[in-house]
Amino acid sequence: MAETQSAVTTRHNGARHEVKGNTVIADSVVSTIAGIAARDTGGVYAMGGGMSRTIGAVRDRVAGSEDPTRGVKVEVGEKQAAIDLEIVVEYGTPISQAAGDIRSNVSDAVQGMTGLEVVEANVNVLDVHIPGTDDDEDADNSRVV
Repeated sequence: MAETQSAVTTRHNGARHEVKGNTVIADSVVSTIAGIAARDTGGVYAMGGGMSRTIGAVRDRVAGSEDPTRGVKVEVGEKQAAIDLEIVVEYGTPISQAAGDIRSNVSDAVQGMTGLEVVEANVNVLDVHIPGTDDDEDADNSRVV
């Protein structure tokens, strides 16, 4: 968890005083931000490895929404974060460009929302999705449920 101390000068009835406090950001918050930013990158078909995607698909059907932290692992310090992402790219996507775009999007989102410096964002490309494969048919059938 990241914890920062801050002080804010406020005015109350014309008088100025300083309000001190701590802000604690849970690792799960950083994971969620990173996962959403990675999924919003062009060329990313899915997040997570085969088994986590399979189990996650069942959970998603039951819960009615996708887990934004699937395929994301973070290590968060007081001022910095390191992020590991597991992705499946769409066939035809230039992988090195997609990885660079993912790093940029994730870093911008995490830093912008939390103030943490992203010191590394590792992208693990686990698979390439080919349109028309069994995954598409399973996804289509799961929507009918």
